[in-house]
Amino acid sequence: MRPLIAMGLVAVAAVSTACGSSGPADPANGLKVWALEDPVLNKIEQKSIDSFKAGGGNASLETFGNDPYKQRLRVAIGSPQAPDLFFNWGGGNLKEYVDAGKVADLTAVLDENAAVRDKFIPSVLDGAKLDGKTYGVPMRGMQPVMLFYNKDVFAAAGAQPPTTWDELLTLVDTFKAQGVTPIALAGSQAWTELMWAEYVLDRVAGPEVFKNIRDNGPAGWKDPAVVESMTKLKDLIDRGAFGTNFASVGYDAGGASTILAQGKAAMHLMGSWEYTNQLDQSPDFVKQDKLGWVAFPAVTGGKGDPGNLVGNVSNFYSATSDSKNLDAAKKFLTTTLTEDSYIQALVEAGDVPPVVGAEEMLKKSPNPDYSTFIYELVLDSKNFQLSWDQDLPADDATFMLTQLQEFFLGKVSPQQFVDAVAAR
Repeated sequence: MRPLIAMGLVAVAAVSTACGSSGPADPANGLKVWALEDPVLNKIEQKSIDSFKAGGGNASLETFGNDPYKQRLRVAIGSPQAPDLFFNWGGGNLKEYVDAGKVADLTAVLDENAAVRDKFIPSVLDGAKLDGKTYGVPMRGMQPVMLFYNKDVFAAAGAQPPTTWDELLTLVDTFKAQGVTPIALAGSQAWTELMWAEYVLDRVAGPEVFKNIRDNGPAGWKDPAVVESMTKLKDLIDRGAFGTNFASVGYDAGGASTILAQGKAAMHLMGSWEYTNQLDQSPDFVKQDKLGWVAFPAVTGGKGDPGNLVGNVSNFYSATSDSKNLDAAKKFLTTTLTEDSYIQALVEAGDVPPVVGAEEMLKKSPNPDYSTFIYELVLDSKNFQLSWDQDLPADDATFMLTQLQEFFLGKVSPQQFVDAVAAR
């Protein structure tokens, strides 16, 4: 998970003015579908294209590298060169395109195809919902953030993974007494610290506080629940949960994941890709069943549902609003992405699909216990919050991450953090 570059409204408006408002594609050439380059997933995306063609449609897939894609899409939206369907991350990454009137509202077509709409896990489909309207359809797997732990370290301490915040605080004291860093943290990269802020605010106040920040502007940070949650997080930091040198630890080979695998740390909060990372970097740690995982603990008395999640909800296909192929785009979205063959291909690639009824497929996946855990975690979630650095405008996200690093280093207080981000 990394901060994403969100396009600006000025750029969109400039393109629209310069290039006119004619539709982006010639119907004779079929749908233009844009996505990121990915050797594994592009083959699956091509399967959906082939399926659409087999049903009498016409479409083609174009792929781009991550940063070139963002720039290419930013320039193309609103011009004759725009795709009919485009890959995106939902949330704030999509919101500015929606605010600029460049994305088709898919609510009605999904209501008309309720069987397709209801095939998607609600909290995931909501990842592309803005102001009650749906602007995207999930097209790949889910990546929630969860708490990983070293089973050997826990066994040596006679401890169990935490289910509440108070239990987590107690475990910090337990592992410190044993000379083990309680929680590995790649603090040289602020996005790893952000996971803690996201979960604590959700558990304390529920998802509404951050949604208000996203939808109504930085002043939303002044909600008293933000200071309350940041104060809880400061208590965890000051208690020594992350050790003393976390600011120099990264999320690369030899970093936080290795510290956990080597038993130098007991826990590690990370996205579901941590499993693959551990399997690659410390295969014996995983294969010998020493890696454990649980949901983020509940905060007693908090308003947030303990089943709420944060992380990378999914990726989405959205349709450009002025596409001459809009009807065909809607047909593509409601016929190809829930087909068994497409879902099966995602599972075989190691993805956990965002649809209901995938249990049997997951039992035959490469890592069935882990995949099933993720699936059930998301299936039971009432709210799945996209990572804040992807859900806010790029400049606001970058500033927030900088302030968060200062906060973790003890250079700013909870109130000073709030004052800074609210003043944007």
